[in-house]
Amino acid sequence: MKDKSLKELYRKGETIELTISDIAEKDQCFGRLENGTAALVKGMLAVGDWISATITKIRPTYIEAVLDRILSPSADRIEPECPVFGVCGGCKWMHVSYDAQLRYKQKKVHDALVHIGSVEDMPVNPALPAPGITHYRNKVEFSCSSKRYLMPEELKMDVLEKPKDFALGFHAPGNFEKVLEIDRCYLAKECMNSALRVTREFAQEYGLEPHAVREHKGFLRNLMLRYSEEQNVLMVNLVTSWYDAGLMEAYRDRLLSSMPQQPMTVVNNVTSRKNTVAVGEKEYVIYGEGVVQERLGDLHFRISANSFFQTNTKQAETLYEGIMTMAGLREDDTVYDLYCGTGTITLYLAERCRRAVGLEIVESSLADAAENASRNGVTNASFYGLDLKDFHTVLGTLEEFGLPRVIVTDPPRAGMHPKALKTMIRLQPETIVYVSCNPANLARDAKEIIASGYRLEEVQPVDMFPHTSHIETLACFRRTV
Repeated sequence: MKDKSLKELYRKGETIELTISDIAEKDQCFGRLENGTAALVKGMLAVGDWISATITKIRPTYIEAVLDRILSPSADRIEPECPVFGVCGGCKWMHVSYDAQLRYKQKKVHDALVHIGSVEDMPVNPALPAPGITHYRNKVEFSCSSKRYLMPEELKMDVLEKPKDFALGFHAPGNFEKVLEIDRCYLAKECMNSALRVTREFAQEYGLEPHAVREHKGFLRNLMLRYSEEQNVLMVNLVTSWYDAGLMEAYRDRLLSSMPQQPMTVVNNVTSRKNTVAVGEKEYVIYGEGVVQERLGDLHFRISANSFFQTNTKQAETLYEGIMTMAGLREDDTVYDLYCGTGTITLYLAERCRRAVGLEIVESSLADAAENASRNGVTNASFYGLDLKDFHTVLGTLEEFGLPRVIVTDPPRAGMHPKALKTMIRLQPETIVYVSCNPANLARDAKEIIASGYRLEEVQPVDMFPHTSHIETLACFRRTV
């Protein structure tokens, strides 16, 4: 007798029960029903949870469902600290013990390499834990909106405690115009939470109009905060649609009087763009230097409001030391650092080799890289402006630096451009250290690197972002031919 299809076995809206056996992508988890049917379930779940769920879609080989309730909790499950957990979307794993988070992330990297990269069962080292799992971010960006996202319990209220037309917090998941108002972020430094409170009170007292995305009007757009671990200095960057000198002076005075013990600098980025990116077309320094300084290892970095810098300062040092160990540098080496950004990795490399060459397309990042090199007295680092998809067109020019024995590549989340990947392999370095924030794209590129005569020697996940599903990974490739 012919086996029945899933559409014959199940119907949309039907309730099912199953045990979660694995973590999947996009806030989904995986499990199987008693008859072996595969299911992807959306919800804040942990491996080992026994749940009931409602079927939302029936695919040819699996079903999709949404969590109804947890019938029996996993041993990995804990009570999340944050009152808006499950709605905010930032700390999607705060309901899972930290030991379990590290196991999940290690498995996530391993599974990507096996199933996407076709790498034979490559051992993946246990993920290196972060020294602190809350209040670890040195940068947090809040958004302001004229449309506040209402919590589920508020939808049942006749009278709301907070206004609907003002919110300062994080964008609601999947909604570009509504903002979930929060009082405290458990990943931010406490001084950042204080600045958030002061800014909200100031904005409401002065009647500052929040930005309306669709209408493209309103004054207050973003509150971006940076913190220097080395200096204990807080940068407060208010992003607005236009500049108001008197208002900014009043805002500065309010911050200083409300947070007298906190060293700070205050800047105002102004933008007329329609997008919601917290980067201004013009910047005004309202108080202090307008920058903060940070240290990684023996290097010091000057960070402006719009500069890139690793978000977890303490764990960034762990990541960089891992790069150095894998690179195995010699004093006479030439090293290329692809997608070098503001040159933090390049300068780290330069301390232990003859010459380090950083390649990057973003002009402002290159300017920051050159300044960072000068500030630290590093004379054996060079930076070259280049779109890495055109890498092959300038090989002759780069030869003046010397061909690299080691290449470090730290591409964006989308992975390396195929042309850049091919050119990197053509250079035939002895060692490639691939730094990835996306296990799937690391696996994709690893497959091609291995096929070109390299052996994947070591894989080391580094947990930069506790309570989230994100994992940074170091992969070391050695040439075999």
